[in-house]
Amino acid sequence: MIQKNGRPNHPTTQGKVERFQQTFKKWLRAQSVQPATIVELQALLDEFVDEYNHRRPHRSLPHRATPATLYDSMPKALPGNSRDTDTHDRIRHDRIDKTGAVTLRVNGRLHHIGIGRTHARTHVILLIQDLNVRVVNAVTGELLRDLEIDPERDYQPRK
Repeated sequence: MIQKNGRPNHPTTQGKVERFQQTFKKWLRAQSVQPATIVELQALLDEFVDEYNHRRPHRSLPHRATPATLYDSMPKALPGNSRDTDTHDRIRHDRIDKTGAVTLRVNGRLHHIGIGRTHARTHVILLIQDLNVRVVNAVTGELLRDLEIDPERDYQPRK
């Protein structure tokens, strides 16, 4: 095992770690045969890891899948493979701020997309494909803005 400290002021992360440790301790205590040596403890640890990752369904995962099922179903990065031809698609739910803009991070840089003050505080869905962004009203489905992000500009004004 390797000790890793969580970042300060991130109680959610700390809570997840504490919850995992609690689950692990309860599982160890529930075993009929308690380990007397390090080798026996390691065998129990290996059994727990297998149970936790391969057989125990997790409530937080889709369809109560196991972590191993989810991990195996996801594509893996391979050495030497270029992602130049891949697109970066994502969907984000947000709300337009009081100035009529929504903020989006692209390539590590924040961009402010002007929608209009008439839509202030409106819940929206951002459909993002690389630099192409569509902003849709989350309630009505109305397309509020369709644009291509100019990477050189922080503010993306309406034209």
